Parts: sequence; C-alpha cells; structure tokens
Amino acid sequence: MKGQFIKLALSAGTLAALAGSALAATNGEFNVLSMNVAGLPEFLNGNEVPGDKTTNSGLIGTKFAQYDYDIIHVQEDFNYHAYIYDTDTHPYRTATSGGVPFGSGLNTISNFDWIDFQRVKWDTCSDASESDCLTPKGYTFMRVAIDDGVYIDFYNLHADAGTEDEDETARAANLQQVADAIDTISIGNAVLVYGDTNSRYTRPADGITVFSDQNGLTDTWVELERGGTIPDTETLCDNPSTTNTCETVDKIFYRGSPLLDLTATYWNYESSKFLQSNGSILSDHNPITVNFTWSAGSSLRQSGFWGGPHGTWFSDVTTLASKTSPKVSTLNFRGADRLDSVGLTLSDGTTFTHGGDGGDAVTLSLNSDEYWTSAQLCQGQKNDQTRNFYILATTSAGRTLAAGTSTSDCATFTAPDGWAIVGFLGQDGDEVDQLAFVYAPQ
Repeated sequence: MKGQFIKLALSAGTLAALAGSALAATNGEFNVLSMNVAGLPEFLNGNEVPGDKTTNSGLIGTKFAQYDYDIIHVQEDFNYHAYIYDTDTHPYRTATSGGVPFGSGLNTISNFDWIDFQRVKWDTCSDASESDCLTPKGYTFMRVAIDDGVYIDFYNLHADAGTEDEDETARAANLQQVADAIDTISIGNAVLVYGDTNSRYTRPADGITVFSDQNGLTDTWVELERGGTIPDTETLCDNPSTTNTCETVDKIFYRGSPLLDLTATYWNYESSKFLQSNGSILSDHNPITVNFTWSAGSSLRQSGFWGGPHGTWFSDVTTLASKTSPKVSTLNFRGADRLDSVGLTLSDGTTFTHGGDGGDAVTLSLNSDEYWTSAQLCQGQKNDQTRNFYILATTSAGRTLAAGTSTSDCATFTAPDGWAIVGFLGQDGDEVDQLAFVYAPQ
C-alpha cells in the first residue's frame, strides 16, 4: 500500500478483552456520524461560521456526548481539537496528529474499541484552488470491534478540495487510493467509508463511483434517500438543511461480507442538532448520520484477533464463502522460537497456508467425524513488535497439535456449538504476526 502511515497496536490486555471464545451476540445495531468540524485556525479559514471557534468546538463535543452516536468520524479537527475532546464523553478516541501544518485533521470518537489503527497521507494533492498540500491530509483506517468476533473496517477520509482540473485529478487519485487500500487490507471484510469526499456525482472527474464500481460499496444517501438512483443534476443544500434530498460532499458508504450482514436503515442530515443557542451553525458542513443493523453470517463467522498489526493482510473468507459445508481434513503448522506458519487442507483438497517456511513442520490428519474446535494462541515481542509465538489446536476428539514456543500471554478461541474452525485471517510475513480463525457449521 502506498503512502506514509503510522500503525498503533492495542495493548495485550485490550486485545484479550476483544478475544472471545464465542460470539457474544449474533445481531445488533449501531449508528455513525460524519462531521467536518471546521477546525482550521481562524486566520486561515473562518468557514463563514459565526461565533468563536473555541466556544463552538466545545459545544460540538458537548453535542457528541449528548446524542451519543456510536462511531463519529470528524474532519478538519485541527487547532481546536482539545475543546471537542474536553466536553465529549465517548470512551474511545484517537490521539490527534496535531494542528496545522502537522496533522491530518482526521479523528474518531467511538463507543467501540478497535485494533490496527493507521494514518495514511495522500500520494497526490493540489493547491490549485485551496491549500490542500499545507497539511498531511489523507485517510485513517481502523478495525472496529462491534462485538466479540464482529469486526468492521472503518475508513475516515478528507479528499482534496476545489474544482480546478488539478483539484479534480488529485481528488480522483485520493479516492482511488482508498479504494485500492480496501482491496488490499479489507479483503473478505465488512467496510464503512465516510467523511468529507469533496466530491459530487455531477462531477464525473471526481471519481466518486470508484467505491461502488471497484469495492462493491453502497452510498447510503443514494440507497435510502434516492431509491438507488444516482443524481444527474446538481442540488445544493442549505445549512442547516431542511431536506435530505439535496447532495453534499459528505458521504457514507458501506458493504457487508460473508462474515457479517449489514443493512442501512436510516439516513439524516443532523444539522438542527448542531446549532448554537442563537440558532447559528457550528460548522459550514451539514453533519450526516446513518443507522445500521447487523447480523453474524449464517455460514461463516470469525474469532477475535491475537498478535500484532504487522505484515501483510490475508483472509480465507472469500474462498470459503464459495464452498458448501467446508471441513478440515489436515492441519499443518510450522514453529520453533515463534509460530512460523499455519495451514490446513479441506476435505475437497483446498489448501490454506500463511506465514513463512521456517521452524519445524507438524501435521495432524483428522478423522471423517473429527473437527477442529478450539485453538490457543500465545503472543510475545520480537524486535519491538507483537507476534504470535505459539498455537495449540484441539479437535472434537480431544487430539492436539502444537507449534512454536508458549508464552504467558495467551488466549483460547473456541468455535460456537455446532461450528468448527475451517480457515484463517490476519497478517503475516516470514512468521505469523496476527491471527484469527474462521468458523463454519459442521
């Protein structure tokens, strides 16, 4: 993946809290909010918003807490960031990357924890109309834990502004960069992309359809407010907006996966909830919200993750989704000081292998009525990075297979009743950095 990025790993204790032995729930609901909070310094951009930006930012944070949206993406959260956080009460919040010119202005406030956080700078920017190259604008990525074994990949973005040819070229490149990242690090996963796209459907050069064309994402506004019809005539919104039929550059896209069914059920401009006491706006953007319902997959589910966010993403989900009742016939691991690789062969001959070729190889052949039902993973530090050091697989017959070296930091993942482990997802290189398991009914 191109671009500069920072990866933040959660502590072992936090990961342990996310690692469940079975799903705590099979369905639920949550809502999201996207808001450009107009946090550029006053001398750079007043945003045509009345009042003092410090006071307005504190009020924005108060309203975030009052309405308690589950996962809030903010953009232009630059020099007044501390005032928003001071009055907000959400338990999980990204650390700011700084004010102008150091930070991206992208932050997330959430009722759910996450793993694998990244900040990524745009490869292309343009100053043709705006000072988009002044700050390291780009996107963020996080894998949000909605419940035990229920993850959604969230992207927050702020694309290049302006309508000059150079701006549209840069903006299309920005959106393409996110689309390519989805194809790399979100294979097999449910995805939400939202933020300030600075794009309209009536400007084809913006390339806003890349998320539907390349990634299979749905625009919630097009789906819920326009009956699936993409607009061919530009409509501008008042602020605060009194209708949901007009189009803004702030958008929310989503898709489900074989692991998780996602449905958007409600869409709204939240403008009337974000006003000053005198009725004036708090931002030059209309904030937008969407409600979602989710349900765990009927044929595939996953465990929690163990290990660290390093290496290359892999997932067996897409291949497994094409199979009916996949069953493991052979387990194949490699390990010595650490866990070098994990692999298995299905009864139809399909083989999955992840990691490197170091360590000692061990194999276990399962009987026709035997299933892989649980796995213990142990993690540790290697070159200041968290990796998986050990795996212990246990079958329905009580037989085991182990590889690597055990540590004191371990978790056990057990398939739900009537299900078994049939595949993997995670991140690898020469060894297994991060690992989760795919379950299927047996």
